[in-house]
Amino acid sequence: MIKFSLMVFGFMIMNKYMVFMKNMFFMIFLLFMVFMMIFFGSFMVTGFYGVYNYLIMVDNYSKGLILLSLWILFLMILSSNSLFKLNYYDNLFININCMMLIILMMVFSVMNLFSFYLLFEASLVPVLLLIFGWGLQVERLQAGMYMLMYTLFSSLPMILLIFYIYYIEGSLMFDLMFFNKNFFFNNFFFYHYFMLIFPFLVKLPMFLVHLWLPKAHVEAPVSGSMILAGVMLKLGSYGLFRLMLIFDKISVKYNYLFIVVSLMGSFYLSLVCLLQVDMKMLVAYSSVVHMGLLLSGMMTLSNVGYLGGYYMMLSHGLCSSGLFCLVNFNYERLMSRSFFFNKGLMNLMPKMSLWWFLLSVMNMSSPPSLNLLSEIFLVSSIVNYTLYLIPLIIFVCFFSAVYSLYLFSFTQHGKFKEFNMMIMNGLLLEYVVVIMHWLPMNIIFLNLDYFI
Repeated sequence: MIKFSLMVFGFMIMNKYMVFMKNMFFMIFLLFMVFMMIFFGSFMVTGFYGVYNYLIMVDNYSKGLILLSLWILFLMILSSNSLFKLNYYDNLFININCMMLIILMMVFSVMNLFSFYLLFEASLVPVLLLIFGWGLQVERLQAGMYMLMYTLFSSLPMILLIFYIYYIEGSLMFDLMFFNKNFFFNNFFFYHYFMLIFPFLVKLPMFLVHLWLPKAHVEAPVSGSMILAGVMLKLGSYGLFRLMLIFDKISVKYNYLFIVVSLMGSFYLSLVCLLQVDMKMLVAYSSVVHMGLLLSGMMTLSNVGYLGGYYMMLSHGLCSSGLFCLVNFNYERLMSRSFFFNKGLMNLMPKMSLWWFLLSVMNMSSPPSLNLLSEIFLVSSIVNYTLYLIPLIIFVCFFSAVYSLYLFSFTQHGKFKEFNMMIMNGLLLEYVVVIMHWLPMNIIFLNLDYFI
């Protein structure tokens, strides 16, 4: 991790004092590929549990999410092509992304609960800088404050409980807390458990504490939306996974509350998606729907639920990020995200329409994508938990397909406006970005044992 941090800081210094902006994309591509090769190679040489000591722990969950962070960070820089053309603080933009990458790789690797909390909160800073600095409208200030207040105030009870755990336990290491989980079961109650997981429910976000997410997505630039949907939401599910392994006996008593609320919220928000006239709002609410299903599956505390939640993190991170890219490609041409102006684009951009269809059906969990496998695992775990939730699951899956097809059909079909006639077809870089979102979802499906 230290070597990786030094490499990233070296790149930031080189970015400041060397002029290679014309070859920026090529340099970024090489840099991220080198990082991924180093990360893969560390497991091939030392074995899977070779990266393990008192400070760093890289296991199955961490490995996939670190690779997802590398991949999404690389794609979000490529998708910000217009920013580099305008030369709008592009050096600062690259440096913020490098800082974000360091924080994300550390938060998925640390073994101490307090260090995890600090890095969890620090990950908010780069996203806020992206929203405030490269947002499109004045309302970005309100969206950033929503995000800041929700995240900070929800985490205040957690820091108090962390100090309390350290006072009575003497250690905040995940493995030592795991061996003493009988102590937590005998001395902790519902309010302790709720104080500890509430920041992750907000970050996920869970229904009822999700209002910051659509605002943040609408006002953020495409890079902010991609990293927010692709990786930042996964911090919540990753934190829940780590803590529920320790507090599993307490979770068994209280998790049914969160399962019911999450599934009912997913059903309600899937209907809200059908009322949207803003494409970005629809994709943002669909993220909350998927995260509700993920939370319900993981709260069953079954191995199938954990595995389905993990696959949902990877598949949703790629799929939602790709949809935000496609929305931004339309916005750069039409200067609008409204369904009333984005009509009949199949006649104007037929090649891009194919990728709209592929990513839309991936969003509704069609085969052979990883989304399908993750939903099968999650639904199986929930049905095994209780049969009373089957009607809710059916409605959520059905309306997920409805709003995904609604997104595709309203944008690609219909009568296009006359002023849209000047739209040119997609650029080669845009096709590369979309393909690199779609391809891993189907490649991972063919090689799942690497992530199990």
